[in-house]
Amino acid sequence: MTEQTVASPSTAEAVSISPGTTVVAIGTKKGLWLASSPDRSEWTLSGPFFGTLEVPSVAVDTREGRVRIFVGINDWHFGPTVVHSDDGGAHFSETSAGAVVFPKETGASLERVWTITPDTAGRPGVVWAGCEPISVFKSTDGGEHFELVQSLWDHPHREHWGAGFGGPAAHTIVPSQVDDNTVHIAMSTGGVYRTTDGGTSWKATNKGIRAEFQPEDEYPEFGQCVHRISADAADPGTLYLQNHGGVYRTRDNAETWEPIETGLPANFGFSILTHPSKGGTAWCIPVSNGDDRFFPSGKCSVYKTTDGGDTWVEQHQGLPDEDYNVSLRDAEGVDGHPDSLGLYFGTRGGEVWFSANEGESFARLAHRLPDVLSVRAAYVPA
Repeated sequence: MTEQTVASPSTAEAVSISPGTTVVAIGTKKGLWLASSPDRSEWTLSGPFFGTLEVPSVAVDTREGRVRIFVGINDWHFGPTVVHSDDGGAHFSETSAGAVVFPKETGASLERVWTITPDTAGRPGVVWAGCEPISVFKSTDGGEHFELVQSLWDHPHREHWGAGFGGPAAHTIVPSQVDDNTVHIAMSTGGVYRTTDGGTSWKATNKGIRAEFQPEDEYPEFGQCVHRISADAADPGTLYLQNHGGVYRTRDNAETWEPIETGLPANFGFSILTHPSKGGTAWCIPVSNGDDRFFPSGKCSVYKTTDGGDTWVEQHQGLPDEDYNVSLRDAEGVDGHPDSLGLYFGTRGGEVWFSANEGESFARLAHRLPDVLSVRAAYVPA
């Protein structure tokens, strides 16, 4: 397979990316938008790129002295793939025949790229992709080509994994920051799986996570509809999890999970974020437990913990008091800013909100976009 570089697939202008800049990639139901800012106060917003295509996944990779923006697109004619830009959207490179392709012997075809995860734990060139049908792919050349993680595809549980409301998705990949052999993944529906031998084998690690939709066995070995997981910055064995009904924490590398939802207005939601350098600090965006799936009581708020989920504090300043939308599982991100971490999230109402002070106050970055499906941000080191 060869790579080709093509001019940006739109009339949108590339965004300026320089040291000290913050870059935000926004994937929507119809196209990609890119934003940049030197101070996280005034933003330049450009788009749409890929204006007729769904963009369910994005990533911003600042490793190796460049800023590479990854975009998972659903091309209704040519099929899903991953493309990338190293110049702020002026050009996008794509691999002929597709960067993410199932081996012929699997009999499967790619339906969606749910998440793209650059491996930031000192492993140059490694990029992960979580896909539909439920599968994980790994790239070792910076995302030019991805290979199927065959051991997970061959797992005996795979034939029993089901689809969440949005489809069967491997939507979270969390490589350990301290151990090259350990990776956690989460899927809907299937739950959390972990490898500690570099991917040779995978173990279901869902003990304590409730599957409320399985009344015959609410605590099965696997089959939970986990929506997102994220790792603690200080303790590699501590992770946080948003489930289909329940917010959880593990302190033993996912061997067992315990609920940490006391103090939240609802235990449903789609995402959970952790601070990249402060242990015990995480955020979630609750969603009502009923069939409406709105922000609880129609009030858009973020909730923060600084004690590992023992207590939660509402963060609402600058956010709307009345908003009957929702933030989806890949539509949140943090920027890694060294002075004061930035938070970002988008809604199905086409709005993108940001905070430059770890959630103390929010402002609107973009509005009147199509449904926001994916948001990622990154600070470009000065």
